[in-house]
Amino acid sequence: MEEARHVSVLLEECIENLNIRPGGIYLDGTLGLGGHSMRIAERLTTGRLVCIDRDETAIERAGRRLAPFGEKVTLVHGNFCDAAAILDSLGIAGADGMLFDLGVSSPQLDESRRGFSYMNDAPLDMRMDPSAGLSAYEVVNCWSAEQLNRILWDYGEERYARRISAAILAAREIKPVERTLELVDIIKSAMPAAALREKQHPAKRSFQAIRIAVNDELGAVEAMMASAPDKLNAGGRLCVISFHSLEDRIVKSGIAARERGCTCPREAPVCTCGFVQTLKSVSRKPIVPGEEERRRNPRARSAKLRVAERV
Repeated sequence: MEEARHVSVLLEECIENLNIRPGGIYLDGTLGLGGHSMRIAERLTTGRLVCIDRDETAIERAGRRLAPFGEKVTLVHGNFCDAAAILDSLGIAGADGMLFDLGVSSPQLDESRRGFSYMNDAPLDMRMDPSAGLSAYEVVNCWSAEQLNRILWDYGEERYARRISAAILAAREIKPVERTLELVDIIKSAMPAAALREKQHPAKRSFQAIRIAVNDELGAVEAMMASAPDKLNAGGRLCVISFHSLEDRIVKSGIAARERGCTCPREAPVCTCGFVQTLKSVSRKPIVPGEEERRRNPRARSAKLRVAERV
């Protein structure tokens, strides 16, 4: 069987900013097809790389690519939000670098049976971990109008959220919405003609919102930012690639909260908050793909890489 193709985003920038030491311990919290992990593992001699993914298919595929590195690489089926706990379970006290690529991998988008794409017909699913309970079918067919409106507005920044929510409820009263292209048609039916003529596909924002809700993606990013940096060794680097403003906002504020240091009022004579700075940004602005990468890989165009170092 031919392997699915995936182009790792900001690959060189990630490797450069991780400051990989041959004997260090590193974590790739979002393995995918293993493009970033391959480049990390190639630089290790006595070091170790822990790779996590929610998708067992991704672990199987990447595992074949990483097999030549033997015991240097440990594969874990899990959620990146549990990275700190996973390191604990492996007896690893601290890592010298962590990488999290928060995007949906190309195979998940391209394999129509997974239901992530609004371009192909498939069962409504969108689960990154197919063994998880909640699917897009339950969200579309069981959630209330208010719940649907909230996620479309908050997660998709969809300005026609209420119209789309109402159209979904009307459609499911007749029969359950079971297929991706059924949902696309419902979304289109709720939008004015001018919106349908826009360059962006009319279902893109809604599909993004439902996918985020199904996989609790923002909750996972918040949990990761709250715990993973504590497992970095001094001087260790945290690299996070995000693909939309909601994720980037969480990452940015998570780093900022850890680098502000003391939170006491300026007029306080002594520090009483006990807060200690634990991260510092390597660069104030996020790193973005260059023109050549955007041309070669259009899916990279919205990517932002933020890098912070443990102090």
